[in-house]
Amino acid sequence: MSDKLVNGTCSSNGNGNGNGDASNKKCNGTRKEVRVWCDGCYDMVHFGHANSLRQAKALGDKVIVGIHTDEEITKHKGPPVFTEEERVKMVKGIKWVDEVVLGAPYVTTLEVLDQNDCDFCVHGDDITMTAEGVDTYHLVKSANRYKEVKRTAGVSTTDLVGRMLLLTRNHFRQGSAEYDIEKEGSSNMGQDSAAKSPWTGCSQFLPTTQKIIQFSDGKSPNPGDKIVYVAGAFDLFHVGHLDFLEKARKLGDYLIVGLHTDPVVNSYKGSNYPIMNLHERVLSVLACKFVNEVVIGAPYCVTEELLDHFKIDVVCHGRTPIALEDGKVDPYAVPKTRAIFELIDSGNDMTTERIVERIILHRLEYERRNQAKEKKEIEAFEALQRQKQTQKAG
Repeated sequence: MSDKLVNGTCSSNGNGNGNGDASNKKCNGTRKEVRVWCDGCYDMVHFGHANSLRQAKALGDKVIVGIHTDEEITKHKGPPVFTEEERVKMVKGIKWVDEVVLGAPYVTTLEVLDQNDCDFCVHGDDITMTAEGVDTYHLVKSANRYKEVKRTAGVSTTDLVGRMLLLTRNHFRQGSAEYDIEKEGSSNMGQDSAAKSPWTGCSQFLPTTQKIIQFSDGKSPNPGDKIVYVAGAFDLFHVGHLDFLEKARKLGDYLIVGLHTDPVVNSYKGSNYPIMNLHERVLSVLACKFVNEVVIGAPYCVTEELLDHFKIDVVCHGRTPIALEDGKVDPYAVPKTRAIFELIDSGNDMTTERIVERIILHRLEYERRNQAKEKKEIEAFEALQRQKQTQKAG
């Protein structure tokens, strides 16, 4: 395990409930650096993944993320949506991640923790299993080098794939129903309507100000900072978005991202877009290490008022076509008039539409994958409930 020391007082890392781990304390002004291991597929990285890593970071000093190879994922779950190179890039872009290791074993071992100087492993409070139905964390659990964090309710890769496969609009509501909570979930990937995974089958994300505060760095621009503004849907936050935001951030000191509302995105994207609703997109963008602030429900046209309010120096857009408002008005007319508009070539041709195409192309494979995954999760959940009942009875 790690024996690195960090400056500090006689304190310790937290374990999520306010209690420190006494073994990590040192009273000579330094303490041992606590390195936390997280691993997984990290396919179609979303704010649920980011929230798990945020909680893991609160348990130590450094978060090291192990990512499974495409071959390993295909063996145990079915084909991943993104390549391992894309998945590595996405995880590196999350603000709470310090190191990324490709090639993590599907079953987490004590050897992999020791090789990476990690004190313990962290995972959400759901169950992850191999193709044979074995708990992938049973070895580190037995060695007492495993900690759980709360899984983010209402989002999963399974659910997002379901939204794309079924072209559902359950997640996308307008008018008086905007904040209604969908009870059935937006995917129906199990064998029947009742075959819903207790972890990944429901779409009941409840947005709160606390969640946004947890994701935000809470820092205002410093006097003299060059402020950059970009706007868009940023739906199914992906590597194309990541590369674009990295280049935009390099044009200044502080990056603000304006996110359009669901009806506005739907007006220029059509179909069932956006796949992720506004609240989900806010957290996905806030988790990006290149982003400092998000404007929730930004106007489609970049106005004088917006530019002046945020003291914006540069407005950027990617190489994708810019839809005119009402088919007539250039949304970037004002920044162009002020000569502060710049086009950025991210060098990445990934789009939300291309992701949907990947899913549709392999529709049957993903349906089989989701059905099998949900079946195993339900069986494991029921077994866990029976074990708890037996313990109570005893």
